[in-house]
Amino acid sequence: MTPVLTINLLRVLFLVASMFMGLTIGSGYAQSSLGASAGLAFGLVVVLFDRLLKGFSLRLFSAATFGLLLGFVLAHLLLASNVLRFLTEDMRWIISLIVYATFGYIGTMLAIRSNRDEFALVVPFVRFQQSIAGGAPLVVDTSIVIDGRIGEICAAGFLSASLVIPHFVLDELQRLADSAEPAKRERGRRGLDRLHELQKMARLNVTIHEGADEENIPVDTRLVRLAQLLRAQLITNDTGLCKIARLQGVSVLNLNDLAKAMKSSLKTGDEVDLALVKEGRDSHQAVGYLSDGTMIVVNHARGYLGKTVQVTIAGTLQTSAGQLFFAELS
Repeated sequence: MTPVLTINLLRVLFLVASMFMGLTIGSGYAQSSLGASAGLAFGLVVVLFDRLLKGFSLRLFSAATFGLLLGFVLAHLLLASNVLRFLTEDMRWIISLIVYATFGYIGTMLAIRSNRDEFALVVPFVRFQQSIAGGAPLVVDTSIVIDGRIGEICAAGFLSASLVIPHFVLDELQRLADSAEPAKRERGRRGLDRLHELQKMARLNVTIHEGADEENIPVDTRLVRLAQLLRAQLITNDTGLCKIARLQGVSVLNLNDLAKAMKSSLKTGDEVDLALVKEGRDSHQAVGYLSDGTMIVVNHARGYLGKTVQVTIAGTLQTSAGQLFFAELS
């Protein structure tokens, strides 16, 4: 069951419970219909209030509560100084009420507008930041789940082992898996299989993040917002998303950039041992591959197919698929 359906079901159950309580109370006064109507009306008011708090997060509520308590403490300290001792009792009560309301409001607003680091100035030994071994968590997008390389990289210790999978990414994978187009359906199913593999890896901490219902907001925007909220890094293969996130100050990792940086750096004159695995385009050529997939075409090596030989890099050609190296037998 999706979070939206769960929330709507809870609302319906609350309305039914409110109506039943109203009916029970009304029956004691021979006003069953009136009691049921009043209970239903009460439930609708509470649900409406809940809808109005849609963008009010638990972190914001905690900050507002802290600010309210701080305001009340300051108001109490002020009034405890007996500055109102010369006023009448009724006037002291009115001014005390105004002071509590004013300090409570100011404290609440200041707390809501403050960030987590500023709280550390008020509460010196408390840091409202996630402490996660191995660095900040990684918010993973759909392309990375489908890619599948993230698990081994994190397990090897090169990246944080704490992965956050937003629930809307799961929904997107499910839509792909149910697509009528074979290519999309295959990508979706592969993504779900690889996510299952990630969850089984002992070295990884995979968390499914249940966020608010924001279906009308683009997925890229929701990913950036979640990374900002969790103070996490965003990991993706989407170049456009990388640019959007970096413009908003979010740290982004692109696995394709990492793969390019890890490719072998060869230059003319370098000697390498190469296993020749297939014929080249010309009749005298043979082709081999380095461990990272880099292709090397060796001239005058057709007779050495199936063998490992030492070759000398003679030149390189940049293609749309990457660098292509040419070599000669050493």
